[in-house]
Amino acid sequence: MLSVEDWAEIRRLHRAEGVPIKVIARSMGISKNTVRKALRDVGAPRYERPARGSLVDEVEPRIRELLRVTPTMPATVVAERIGWVHSIRTLRTRVSELRPVYLPPDPSSRTIYEAGGLAQFDFWFPDIELPVGFGQRRTAKRLPVMTMVSGYSHWTSAVLIPRRESEDLFPGWWHLIQQLGAVPKLLVWDGEGAIGRWRPKESALTTECQAFRGVLGTKVYVCKPADPEAKGMLERFHDYLERSFLPGREFTGPEDFNTQLAGFVVKANARKMRVLGCAPNDRIAADRAAMMPLPPVPPEVGWRKSMRLPRDHYIRLDSNDYSVHPAVVGRRIEVHADLARVWVTCEGAIVADHARVWAQHQTISDFEHTVAAKLLRQGRGDLLRPVADAVTGEEVEIRSLGVYDQVLGLVDPLSDGLVDEEVS
Repeated sequence: MLSVEDWAEIRRLHRAEGVPIKVIARSMGISKNTVRKALRDVGAPRYERPARGSLVDEVEPRIRELLRVTPTMPATVVAERIGWVHSIRTLRTRVSELRPVYLPPDPSSRTIYEAGGLAQFDFWFPDIELPVGFGQRRTAKRLPVMTMVSGYSHWTSAVLIPRRESEDLFPGWWHLIQQLGAVPKLLVWDGEGAIGRWRPKESALTTECQAFRGVLGTKVYVCKPADPEAKGMLERFHDYLERSFLPGREFTGPEDFNTQLAGFVVKANARKMRVLGCAPNDRIAADRAAMMPLPPVPPEVGWRKSMRLPRDHYIRLDSNDYSVHPAVVGRRIEVHADLARVWVTCEGAIVADHARVWAQHQTISDFEHTVAAKLLRQGRGDLLRPVADAVTGEEVEIRSLGVYDQVLGLVDPLSDGLVDEEVS
């Protein structure tokens, strides 16, 4: 058989150099007919093994009869019906070749996402126990990780939040949209209580969700219950996190978890995906260009409540008590909180600023607030003077509130700066 190298040389000599067929045959030591055949062939010569018979050829008619009646019959059952005693692999190969002849075509549908069209959101519950401070740990069901996948680019993002309630869900949602850098035209959610419920014609959204989407200028769709295929991209992303992010990692707390998760997501968005033929980072620019810009005024998310500061100058948020500067006791204050901070304002001035504590039933005191409260208690006693009784005319002393704390054994007189007094 003529080699590919000789075949190429023959064609070069005849077409480029103009060497006659007879000269080529003499110089290469081959016949003129071989030279003529090399010039006629369109493709390079290749070795083809002659077809050989197979053991399945004898039983193929019986296989066809079985598949004609039951096209979905497994190869193992076919082997049992025809009494096959040879390799099951040989039989399975022939059955797979014959089965499409008796099965009707069943092409699968393909979902196509337009750039900027939608983004899917859901919660992932990692199978871990995470320390949250004060000797407490939270399990998987109480550690919701909010995830996001953009439909066109498959660009992903995720963040761990303290709770699934609206006070923490919407700050996490806004955080992911800010990371995306634009607003998709449709936001797809599973049936979350803080978001809304599925309805055949239009999703029934909560008041908080309506206000949130109104600021963004987008639409929110709630998926039908028990329909994981509606958000298949997120399901695959969660599986990827389970297999590639969690194994071998240790976390010291929520902040460390989010730091490691953010670094992992950056690498995930740079990896080439078979379904795209490229990395999500290669598509995200076109995706963002087709989305709406972020609103000029961000939506109001997180904890918001107005109250008068009680005398103990502490406010309660998510089962924890946070101290406030006692100078505003009795005045109206505004309590704010997001995923990381808790702060309090009074007439626009910040009177408390704490890191958000994920543990429960704790009291968080600022040293400055504690010292200020002690000084204010002492100062109030110095301003009080004895007044005359309206009936007897005798002067009745008005004692400092700190004296009563001392009498009841609530404070140490030495540490509180009080002197021993005789209680009449």
